Amino acid sequence: MMILSRSRMIVGSFHKSLIATDAAPLYALLLNSNFSRLLSSSSSAAEEENEELKEFNNYLNNLKNHEQSGVPKAAGTDSHHGFDLGRMTRLMQSLGNPHSNFKAIHIAGTKGKGSTAAFLSNILRAQGYSVGSYTSPHIKTIRERITLGTSLASPVSAKSLNSLFQRIKLVLDQAVQLEQGHLTHFEVLTAVAFNLFAQDNVDIAVIEAGLGGARDATNIISSSNLAAAVITTISEEHLAALGGSLESIAVAKSGIIKHGCPVVLGGPYLPHIELILRNKASSMCSPVISASDIGNTSTIKGISNVVSDIPCQLSDIILNIEKDLRLVCT
Repeated sequence: MMILSRSRMIVGSFHKSLIATDAAPLYALLLNSNFSRLLSSSSSAAEEENEELKEFNNYLNNLKNHEQSGVPKAAGTDSHHGFDLGRMTRLMQSLGNPHSNFKAIHIAGTKGKGSTAAFLSNILRAQGYSVGSYTSPHIKTIRERITLGTSLASPVSAKSLNSLFQRIKLVLDQAVQLEQGHLTHFEVLTAVAFNLFAQDNVDIAVIEAGLGGARDATNIISSSNLAAAVITTISEEHLAALGGSLESIAVAKSGIIKHGCPVVLGGPYLPHIELILRNKASSMCSPVISASDIGNTSTIKGISNVVSDIPCQLSDIILNIEKDLRLVCT
């Protein structure tokens, strides 16, 4: 059991053993998201990757890609117009439900999802966890979306990605046929990522929702596997796809909240938007911790740096948390 303890310093938000001291209520951690290293490594391996992943990339490119074509109206809402999560459920069942083999932190929000995923992944790795991370979109290579490792975040290798694809290709072919061609690029890539996390026996996966939350392909994580849901910010983006209003966007993103599982709120939100999120958490009996709660403070200081002639940024994060919160489901 892992708990954030009131007025005590916790070494890492998620720690294998509770390490605390009453003397210093602040926790500071210097994180390097290693973006420069990821970019340089992906650039140097581009030619080899193109050949290794040619079949896999062609397979994905033959599927519907809403990142390129645009998202249909109301597709991200929890309504009959929304994406059919049944497709994803059936696909994962045909693959043996690999997402049931690891704990996950699920992140939704309009802005800040990728940064939050990077911070959390590095905090967890600093505490010795084996972490898988799934984010979108990518900059140079699709491998950037899936990272694995215990010390430094490394994109999945082209060899590992291709090996898994070849192993499950027949199942994917059958699923595409069963769904009459409606399986999407993002759904298949999400299934591949979850398979890789299970194959790598990660302790925990940090997963960024693609669009909204309720009907996103990543939202097949059950309450028994959800360590925490995180909702960063709510603003007017993808309005048509998420119902046409700020309120409908909040409802869609609150769809990642699962019964009895902790919810971390970022914000700041408009009061009535925060009420939507808190009411959803209350209806699911989910404990809430918010950046706006009295006693919670945070400071993030960006430090410009250059590594191997490539600009990057270090972030010095200081958190002071005044509220108890269980970080695993019970």
